[in-house]
Order: sequence, then C-alpha cells, then structure tokens
Amino acid sequence: MNIIALVGRLTADPELKHTQSGIAVSRFTIAVDRAYTKQGEEKQADFINVVVWRNSAEFLCKYFSKGQRIGIQGSVRTGSYMDNNGIKRYTFEVYADRLEFVERKDNTSLPAAQDEEYIPHDEDLPFN
Repeated sequence: MNIIALVGRLTADPELKHTQSGIAVSRFTIAVDRAYTKQGEEKQADFINVVVWRNSAEFLCKYFSKGQRIGIQGSVRTGSYMDNNGIKRYTFEVYADRLEFVERKDNTSLPAAQDEEYIPHDEDLPFN
C-alpha cells in the first residue's frame, strides 16, 4: 500500500505549466513541521516535493499561495538517474491525488466539525 497524507505550508506560489500535449501540471514544495523538537532547539521541518496534475493543478494555482497551509493526499514516487558526473542520484516526490484547504486566506484555522461548516464562496471550485 502506497498512501501518504501531509499537511504543510507552500514554500512558494505554485506555478501552472502544461505538457506538450496540453495537460496541466504543477510541481511545488511544502514545508512539513516535525512533531518533535529537542528542548532549546528551533522547530525543524522537512521540505517535500509534490506533483499535481490536470484539474487539481489548476485548482492549486488558482486558490493557494506561498505560506498557506495545505492538506495533501497521494502516493510516493521514487526514481533514480545518473547526473553529468556519473553519480547516481535518487528522487522522491509525492504525486497528489487530493488537495484540501487547512486554513482560510486570513491564516485562521478552518472551523472544527462542531462549528459552522466552511464553504468557499466560489461555486465553480473544481473538487475531485
């Protein structure tokens, strides 16, 4: 089973690109805070590369920006290649199947389940 779920902050504004066949794609990085920090040390984060395709890529680029928290569900893809110096390099990316808002645009958390339900005002949100 290859399932991953992450919550982190976008490290930059996402950019929408298209393949030669016109398929929308966005590659971006999120900073995911580590759960444990040693006393007296700064909070640590892991920077994870993510890829999202088609309508989800368009949704990401339309509604998310740098520093905003995002929830991601998907799978891990690994690979390897030889660089120009003949050194084998390894790749690790998350292919996102699902993106979710974790906070409002004003950086406040979304309401809990018992609070009022948060519904975006734009009725044409392309949810999967």
